Amino acid sequence: MSEKVKIIILCAGVGKRTGLGYNKLFYPLGAKTVLETTADAFADAGFGDIVFVINPADEAAVREIADGRGICVVYGGATRTESARNGLNAAEGCDIAVIHDGARPFVSAKIIRDSVESAKKYGSGIAAVAAVDTVKYVGGDGKVVTLPRSNLICTQTPQSFRYGEIKAAYGKFEGTATDDCEVYEKADYTPKFVEGSAENRKITVAEDLHGLNPDESKIGVGFDVHPLKEGRRLILGGVDIPHRLGLDGHSDADVLAHAVTDALLSAASLPDIGVIFPDSDMKFKDADSIILMQTAYKRVLSEGYRVGNVSAVIMAQKPKLAGFIPLMRKRIAEALGTDTDNVNISATTTENLGIVGEEKGIAASATCLLKRTAHKF
Repeated sequence: MSEKVKIIILCAGVGKRTGLGYNKLFYPLGAKTVLETTADAFADAGFGDIVFVINPADEAAVREIADGRGICVVYGGATRTESARNGLNAAEGCDIAVIHDGARPFVSAKIIRDSVESAKKYGSGIAAVAAVDTVKYVGGDGKVVTLPRSNLICTQTPQSFRYGEIKAAYGKFEGTATDDCEVYEKADYTPKFVEGSAENRKITVAEDLHGLNPDESKIGVGFDVHPLKEGRRLILGGVDIPHRLGLDGHSDADVLAHAVTDALLSAASLPDIGVIFPDSDMKFKDADSIILMQTAYKRVLSEGYRVGNVSAVIMAQKPKLAGFIPLMRKRIAEALGTDTDNVNISATTTENLGIVGEEKGIAASATCLLKRTAHKF
C-alpha cells in the first residue's frame, strides 16, 4: 500500500519586507499569484493533498484560491514554528508530511519528488544547496571565525518527514526555529538532505520581486478641456476656486479630475471617462468628479493594478492657482488611496494664446503610472 503524503504550505506571514502593503503571496507571477504557483507546483508533481496554513486576515483571498483546488485551510500562529505545528495537526493521518514555504514558488517537481522519496526511505528529505559564499561567525567579543565552506549547506523547502517523527519532534520543541530541520535534529533525529536548486529561491525582500513579471507597470495619459461660463462654480481637483467664471459641463466639469481619471483608465486599457460616465445619463448631471474618479479607480484595481504616481498640468490663463495646488494634490491622493507625494500638479498659462489664453476655457493633461498588484479579481 502506498504511503499517504500531505503537503503543508506555510502562508501565515505578512511579508512586510517586500514593501508591497499586502501579503506577498498574492503578488502575480504571470496569470497566477505566488501562492497559486506554489500550490500548483505540488499538484503538477503528483501531490495534491494540501493544507494552507494562513493568516486569518487573508482568509477570503486564500479561500478563493483554495476552494477551487480542494485545499484545506487552517490558521497559523504568531511564529513559523507555531504555524508548522498547526499544519501538522491538520495533517493527522498521513504517513509523510511535507512542509514548504508558500513564498517559494519556483520549486521543481524533481526537488519535490526527491524530498518525498528520501523521507520514505530515510525518515527525512530536506532540500538544500551548498554554500557558495564564505561564511564568517562574529562572536559577542568581536572575534571572527571563518567557517569551512566545504561543510556548509543552506537549507530550503520542501522538507519532508515521516509524520510520526516530525509530529513528535514539534511536540517536544520549545521556542522558535527558522526551519523544520532544526526542530527535527533537536529531537535527536539525523536529517537526510536532497539536492535543492538556486532557482528554488524564497521571495523575501523587495529586490526578490524585480523581474518576475515583464509588464509590472503601465503608463496612461489623459486630457480634458471645458469652456468657461458665468454662473458656474470653478472646481479643479475637487477644490472650489473663487472666480467670476466656472467650467461648463454635464458633471461639475472638473477638467483636472477628468484628465487624471482618463489617464488611469488609459493605463489599465479600459474605456475612457465618456464611455463609463456618458453625458447622456442624467445620474451624472452635476456629479462630483472626484467621486467619479474613485469609481473609475475601483475598476482599475479590479484589473490588478494600483496607482504608482500621477503627474498633471492645468492650463489656465486665470485665476492664479498656485495657492490651491497643495489641496488639489491632497484631494486626488485621498481619492486614489495613495500618498500625496505620489501626486504632482503644476499650473501654466498659454501666454494669452488659444481658447485658454483668451479665457474661454481651461484644459488639463495628466500622466499616470500603474503598478501590477495581483491577478484580476
